[in-house]
Amino acid sequence: MADLAPTTVQTRPDQSDTELAEYLVRTAGDLAARMRTAGLTVDQKTSISDVVSDADKAAEAMIVAELAHSRPADGLLGEEGASAPGDRTWVIDPVDGTFNFVSNLPAWCSALALVDDEVPLLGAIYQPNTDEMWIGGVDHPTTLNGVPIPQLVDRPLHELAISTYLSPERLHEPELRESLLRAITGSASIRIIGSGSIELAAVASGRLGVWLHADTLPWDWMPGRAIIEAAGGVTEVFEHGGHRWHVAGPPTAVAQAKQTVVGAG
Repeated sequence: MADLAPTTVQTRPDQSDTELAEYLVRTAGDLAARMRTAGLTVDQKTSISDVVSDADKAAEAMIVAELAHSRPADGLLGEEGASAPGDRTWVIDPVDGTFNFVSNLPAWCSALALVDDEVPLLGAIYQPNTDEMWIGGVDHPTTLNGVPIPQLVDRPLHELAISTYLSPERLHEPELRESLLRAITGSASIRIIGSGSIELAAVASGRLGVWLHADTLPWDWMPGRAIIEAAGGVTEVFEHGGHRWHVAGPPTAVAQAKQTVVGAG
């Protein structure tokens, strides 16, 4: 397959973090889409549904090269293995929802977060199939394609759709399964999309109500966390039953989801 990635770096050190993040996720998403059209090589990671394609690897390599040029003092943490210490850390998910991506399903994206001392300063999520770009952070109220989105309205869990996931190989874990079922039962509906960042962006946009997952990895959490917080939502990470739970959405629904997980609701 011909190399479809840019052959030279395109970013500049004088670009703002927001401009840089937007360019990187858009370019990564477009690169992955072109590579899918040309034909992919797909490998299995930990299970039949946990896969990686050469597009994931190429998109992450592109982002790493650009950041080495434009933010040489910053660190890296990428799903496909990028790792380097630095003043701040760019958390990279070059293709989030890879199973969807390789199955020609539309719900996948490229996502990025800039993190300082475990606090996300900025998140960017780009969904190529809908050409939607979410950006939000500490100094940037969340926008969708450059337009500020309304701040999240506080609502209870029973009025909202909950977005979650439990992999088949973990269904046998009673504490995990029962905790999740309690939260689902307390919601209006359930949606499983298969891309954590798209789900979190949908919560920020008011399309979904609350996001609840267990043992989430940083690249599946940090971009969307930044965007939800910059849209007026809240996020929380808590321990229960030997698992690390991640929940995000309107304040009341987040508190109620946590209560149901721990069995107090």
